[in-house]
Amino acid sequence: MCLAIPGTITKIEDMEAYVDYGGVSKCADIRLVENVKVGDIVLVHAGFVIQILDKENGEELQKLVEETMGIIYK
Repeated sequence: MCLAIPGTITKIEDMEAYVDYGGVSKCADIRLVENVKVGDIVLVHAGFVIQILDKENGEELQKLVEETMGIIYK
């Protein structure tokens, strides 16, 4: 089973994005998606952004992760 974690893109440099996971920022490769931009809520798996979520679904998923895993999204 694969697990993708939602996060918010805070910065983009070349083909990497800085993704915030409730206060923890990590780099993720953005080569697999098109038109990614700062502020997007994305799913990241194995260091790659694999999907851009719409705002409503992204915020809902972040809330679920916060409730189940204790990650607090701001």
